[in-house]
Amino acid sequence: MPARVVGVAGDLDLALLKVEAENLPKLPLAPYRDLQQGELVFAFGSPEGLGNSVTMGVVSATARQLDPDSPLVYVQTDAPINPGNSGGPLVNVNGEVVGVNTFILTQSGGNEGLGFAIPSTAISLAYAQLRKYGHIHRSQIGVSLQTITLTLAAALKLPRNSGVLISDVLPESPAAAAGLEIGDVLLSVDGRPASSLPFVSFQFLGRERGDKVHLEVERQQAQLSFDVPMVRREHEMDEVTALADPAKNLVRPLGIVGIEIDKKIAAMLPDLRAPYGIVVAARTADGGSEVPLETGDIIRALNGEPTKTLDQLRDVLAKLPPGASAALQIQRDERLLFVAFTTE
Repeated sequence: MPARVVGVAGDLDLALLKVEAENLPKLPLAPYRDLQQGELVFAFGSPEGLGNSVTMGVVSATARQLDPDSPLVYVQTDAPINPGNSGGPLVNVNGEVVGVNTFILTQSGGNEGLGFAIPSTAISLAYAQLRKYGHIHRSQIGVSLQTITLTLAAALKLPRNSGVLISDVLPESPAAAAGLEIGDVLLSVDGRPASSLPFVSFQFLGRERGDKVHLEVERQQAQLSFDVPMVRREHEMDEVTALADPAKNLVRPLGIVGIEIDKKIAAMLPDLRAPYGIVVAARTADGGSEVPLETGDIIRALNGEPTKTLDQLRDVLAKLPPGASAALQIQRDERLLFVAFTTE
């Protein structure tokens, strides 16, 4: 079935797709808190192009953190996962999705019993925000966090050899205004022990701008408490999309709302490869369902003709007959690429 991309969370390796269909069968998300080590699971996908394959295994670990300074954790499983399984569900015996298969650790290139899936709780959080905004809104207080290791604890003479350390406090941030300092050891978040970096990051991820988080830290053998307001780390596209008029800026054949790049917009997008083009501010529910554009893409040309204004883009599209082949040159992140499609 044809689908379009609604939003992408690159750091989570997740995308939200939309298909124009009704009454489709669906699988519920399993409560992450109920996931148990040793639980039987099934991985679905198309390994090596073999469609609709299923493999069986157990949950090897419910919250595997591969990098001690990364806030991401994964469901580890020995269910055979190979190239082509990524994006497929990892399902429990009740038919509930416990995760989305994402990668394997291997020396041979194939499955060696070390597969990893994005947990259902991350999927749930990402889904709500990708559907609403097209990207993840992240609230923060202006600190950087690191996992305390034995070596780090010994070198800095920390009061404990595990947990979470505040490694940076941004100037003029809520954390700085509240009095948090570099080197503080984080003890708890809203009364819950700050046992790991992923746990703390997850607590921040679910907050809205203006919410206050209660932190307890240890500093030079003293325990201190702080109430720190959350602020939103603005996605640069937030500022751009706020300028879009859904009716005036609609490009129906592509199924997008676009914004012309002028000097003001160019100043908001420091990674522009050229100071012109059309920014994809949003995807629409109608039209352009087979044009694989994403929020944040910058349309530079259509069939070799530069697109500096919405009228230019609409005029070129209007001249194409139904069934014609077309190619957009776009900038996605910092890369240039071509997006090909057939007009309807």
